[in-house]
Amino acid sequence: MTRMKITFLGNGDSLGTPRVYCECGVCEEARAGGRNVRLRPSVWLECEGEEPMLLDCGPDWRLQMEKLSVKNVSQGLLTHAHFDHIGGLVEWADACRWLDATATVHTPKEVIKEVLDRFPWIGSRLKLTENDGGIRYGGWTIVPWRVNHGKNGYSYAYRFDHSASGRSWVYCSDSFDMSVEEKAPLMGVDLLVLGTSYYREPYERETRSLYDVVEGLELVREAGVGQAVFTHLSHDIDMRMDYGLPANVRLATEGLVLTI
Repeated sequence: MTRMKITFLGNGDSLGTPRVYCECGVCEEARAGGRNVRLRPSVWLECEGEEPMLLDCGPDWRLQMEKLSVKNVSQGLLTHAHFDHIGGLVEWADACRWLDATATVHTPKEVIKEVLDRFPWIGSRLKLTENDGGIRYGGWTIVPWRVNHGKNGYSYAYRFDHSASGRSWVYCSDSFDMSVEEKAPLMGVDLLVLGTSYYREPYERETRSLYDVVEGLELVREAGVGQAVFTHLSHDIDMRMDYGLPANVRLATEGLVLTI
């Protein structure tokens, strides 16, 4: 069996924690180097016999690679073209230029256009390749599907399936009010990684773009998943608090490693 090792490089929302302008208790604790420091969301995937794969490339990419002691990344996946998920592509492309290398970045076709509209010069070093029909990686099939991202439009989630073991997991960092059809690929997976910015978000639904923790727990129950990890956490979430989460649910932390 080819196991997949999943390392969380960042667990924060689009602005990270601390926020420069904020003096809340969470941001102040993070500012002092505490448990609430959060980089933008990204994960590092590894399978035996394969080069590692980066999932999303936000503006904290350089720091995340330094912490991994990695100088060259040969392949990646993108969920959508919002800056907190693609802001590091410029630095990645520049690293490839200096190393005289190229990397393959898999993403749905419509995301490719959005990325190149914003960063038209990166295509010579980062080969943006459409993956709407799925790709294979270390014995796993990886398939994207489009999900509602609330007021922010849309994103893509990824389902990973290993046919030999029957294991499956989903990475769904940016979603909200998913339809029955959009939730279908979540059903019964062994692991769900879900974005939940707040514990209980107080704002009007039409202004929101992600589930909160309370809604995420309901989605976990509805989908019948084995384990869940909540990521994309805002400064509303305090890692020093006990939120009474069920045994099969945890909050993502930088450096968290899971194997499936």
